[in-house]
Amino acid sequence: MALIECRGLTRTYTKGAMTITALANLDIDIEQGEFLALMGPSGSGKTTLLNLIAGIDKPTSGSLRIDGRELADMSRGGLAMWRSDYIGYIFQLYNLVPTLTAYENVELPLLLHRLSRKDRHRKVVLALELAGIADRHDHFPRQLSGGQEQRVAIARAIVTDPKILVADEPTGDLDASSAKSVMALLTRLNKQLGKTLVMVTHDAHCAEYAGDTLHLEKGRLVEARDLAMAKELTS
Repeated sequence: MALIECRGLTRTYTKGAMTITALANLDIDIEQGEFLALMGPSGSGKTTLLNLIAGIDKPTSGSLRIDGRELADMSRGGLAMWRSDYIGYIFQLYNLVPTLTAYENVELPLLLHRLSRKDRHRKVVLALELAGIADRHDHFPRQLSGGQEQRVAIARAIVTDPKILVADEPTGDLDASSAKSVMALLTRLNKQLGKTLVMVTHDAHCAEYAGDTLHLEKGRLVEARDLAMAKELTS
């Protein structure tokens, strides 16, 4: 059984009198320990799929099972607790709290758990060390470079030891050197710690780090060769 199973997954939105289909009848299996890249043009449904996997959004129809549990069957409170155990979310723009230090930003998710201050400290230090940013633990976001901010954000995502990391354009706001460093870190988390990683990216170089790449077009999966043919026909 795959860790993540999507069957007939559909998500529609209503905008005035219009119905917008973000995802249409998607079937996907993602195995434990897999590093999957999601590619496609803007509006293809990549981030929608990421948010469904993260339990931030709910499907209109279809099934999404993670580790054998149907997410749609969970209560709001149950889903929040499940998310804190299973999901680490890495954002393009870091989403760090500007008035908190790197240490305090990483500690935030742990405040939802019943842990002693000593245990929280141990987990935060470990996450900062794994992300290679421990020497900046007392710095505020404004004192960090973009690459360093993203490392703090990654440390925050892994501090609860989640099974799944979801990353939405994690290098989209970084220069080439910082992007390469962040991708090396994500690869290490996948290969050495066995984290299942689902990443949305527009960057083909970043997608090369993944073990597999899926292409979305208008909410549907397309083969890479079909995507290339479509580009040729419209160019």
